[in-house]
Amino acid sequence: MNNFGRNLRVLRVFARNSLVRAMMFRVNFLIECISSLAWVLMNFGYYMLLFQFTPVLGQGSGWTKYPYFVFLATVQFIYSLAETFFMPNAEEFSELVRNGDLDFALVKPIDTQLLVSFAKCDWSGLSNFIFAGCLLAYALPHLEQGPGLTQIVLYPLYILAGVAILYSLSIVLASTAVWVGRNQSIYEFWFYITNFSRFPREIYHGPIGTPLQFCFTFLIPVLVVVNVPARMLAQPLTTADWRLAAFALVAATASLAAARWVFQRALASYRSASS
Repeated sequence: MNNFGRNLRVLRVFARNSLVRAMMFRVNFLIECISSLAWVLMNFGYYMLLFQFTPVLGQGSGWTKYPYFVFLATVQFIYSLAETFFMPNAEEFSELVRNGDLDFALVKPIDTQLLVSFAKCDWSGLSNFIFAGCLLAYALPHLEQGPGLTQIVLYPLYILAGVAILYSLSIVLASTAVWVGRNQSIYEFWFYITNFSRFPREIYHGPIGTPLQFCFTFLIPVLVVVNVPARMLAQPLTTADWRLAAFALVAATASLAAARWVFQRALASYRSASS
């Protein structure tokens, strides 16, 4: 319990220091917020245009205009949290290994994975989180059947589960830097894989789509990252949906455990700059 409290205080210090650094260059911070938000608005405009020509994405999927806006809001909730809190650090992990700066992290009296995962926060990423909240508030009143109390309570839990899966994948890929040195091309694999999660599971069908749906649901569970919490709010849940929701929690827990195991193995293989 003492370790948990200490780690929580350290995380607060990391977050505050990152915010102080960002506020030292307010104009740059504002530009980053605007550019990030502009990309999201252009993406939203694309779907606004798309729904002028089709009432639903994917035949029989149920993703009509306003349910899909809930889906888009969920995408932004999850990815804005990822881009704010751990993506900047995962991207720099290979440099820590290459320059030997990981030595300094190893000697600090704090869990190394916690330190290298959350040392920096990119607060400009939360501009998309605010947009997601506005989009969700706009879409929910237009749903034919609004979510019940259970779905509303579970929604933040599954948002966190989705973030946990993305975090685990980023840690696993970042850890490869210990074995391969500069792993930028490997780490870019994170972006390629997670792009699958930005679309409804129902679009993956047919001779190519069905194997992809199975692979990215049960082997690399990125398709549950957004689909489960979005469906939790946007559409009535079937028995199969509840089973997938249960699997999402198992997948998040297993992903965190696997990421921890890989990171520890990577540290065991690390040879410091002084050795």
